Amino acid sequence: MRETLGPRPPRSRARLWIASLLLAAYTGFVAVVTLWPKPDQLQFGSAADRVLGVLHRVGVPHAFDVDALELTANIGMFVPLGFLLGLLLPRRAWWLAILLLPGYSVFIELSQAAFLELRDPTVRDVVANTTGGYLGAFLATALRAVVNARDRRVVDRALWERDAERVGAR
Repeated sequence: MRETLGPRPPRSRARLWIASLLLAAYTGFVAVVTLWPKPDQLQFGSAADRVLGVLHRVGVPHAFDVDALELTANIGMFVPLGFLLGLLLPRRAWWLAILLLPGYSVFIELSQAAFLELRDPTVRDVVANTTGGYLGAFLATALRAVVNARDRRVVDRALWERDAERVGAR
């Protein structure tokens, strides 16, 4: 007796939909934060002072100042972008992240230079943003590898159990 597999089950697109929506929302958030004409209106100065105060009270050296906090924030702000992009891109197109992440950062800095006189665009920001983006993309790639390995084990186990049942039933 010959068995048939039936129609192929559809692929899940949930990861793509969720990553697309979150990436669009977060890209917009980064654009608002980085391209706001008057950065003092965002009140990051007072928040930075409070964060530094807490960090210094818990033992972070005073050498970690506003510049170091800004650098860390620039890295941290792009980690979610890289992560979401890493989830969204197909495995064969991972190299697009290498271009898109610094490209977005350069776009932001050039826009600040051209249109926002109260902003200070720097190469340091591009490097920090790109570093954060690449870190996020790496984390997404690692997560996808772990999930794929787990899925492969689950499928292999299910197939083995099905075959074991058939052998035992005959």
